[in-house]
Amino acid sequence: LVQFHVQGQSTLAIAAQDPEPLWWAMMHGVHNLDLPYPWLNVASSAIFFLGIHILARRQPDPLGFLVLLFPILIINMPMSGIRQGIAIGIMCIAFVAYMDKRMIWFLCWTLLASLFHNSAMVFLLLTPLVGGAFSKKRLFVALLLAIPGTFIILSGEAAELANTRYIDTGIDAAGSAFRVSLLLITGLAYFLMLRRKWMWTFPKDYSLVSIGALMMVIMVVLVPVSTVIGDRIGYYLIPIQTMIFARIPYLPFNRSKVFYSFAPYFALGLVFLVWTSLSWHFERCYVPYQTWLFSAPVSTYSFY
Repeated sequence: LVQFHVQGQSTLAIAAQDPEPLWWAMMHGVHNLDLPYPWLNVASSAIFFLGIHILARRQPDPLGFLVLLFPILIINMPMSGIRQGIAIGIMCIAFVAYMDKRMIWFLCWTLLASLFHNSAMVFLLLTPLVGGAFSKKRLFVALLLAIPGTFIILSGEAAELANTRYIDTGIDAAGSAFRVSLLLITGLAYFLMLRRKWMWTFPKDYSLVSIGALMMVIMVVLVPVSTVIGDRIGYYLIPIQTMIFARIPYLPFNRSKVFYSFAPYFALGLVFLVWTSLSWHFERCYVPYQTWLFSAPVSTYSFY
């Protein structure tokens, strides 16, 4: 809201100079159309759900995919973290480009996402892996190529800002441990139980899901450094995590298939129940959440 009012007193040229120029340009556009602040939520949610829709269409069970996204990603991003919500929606389109082995399009969509939220730049490091089979050799080569890219990202303004805001500052993401732990469990389960089955059943997106699962395991290393940074990167991996969850019923299990298929729904339902019941953040921010779309317009400040 503060950013929205700041941009209302600024110009499009100044917005274009920001490290996240498309985000500031979007706010400028809302101001120019003389629309109130909540329309920023409408615009960001439209992009988020467009990306989710494109990725969902690639799933054998699109409805199950959307249901499993709801308890964490859909509740948190388009309703709360709207700027990153835009980037996640665009990254879902980038993931589809990855599955289609279209490196240039993956690169373009990822760059576009980073112009809304700098954190998406991390996925530029996956570019060398697009278009080939997932293997230890390709992963090693990609890691070598990622070294200069990592240096560039860490030496940039976005990394400096993240370091200033989130490392050794006492700012924590309260639910990060739970979300990152769920990612860790998913990544380990994939490599221990699902990887070979996935390779034979869904070869087209085997590389993307394997890389995503590897990143899920690595995320646990970021939490001691900064729960916020670990949480922010982890949100991008939730669509891949949900792909794994939603496709378990389609994998060839000899036994206990019903149990494995039901487990993600039970686990996410339990997380959602505990969060909505015990979280002070949910009580402060979501319980009083009101829609204004079908009511008389009111002042922006009445929402906050």
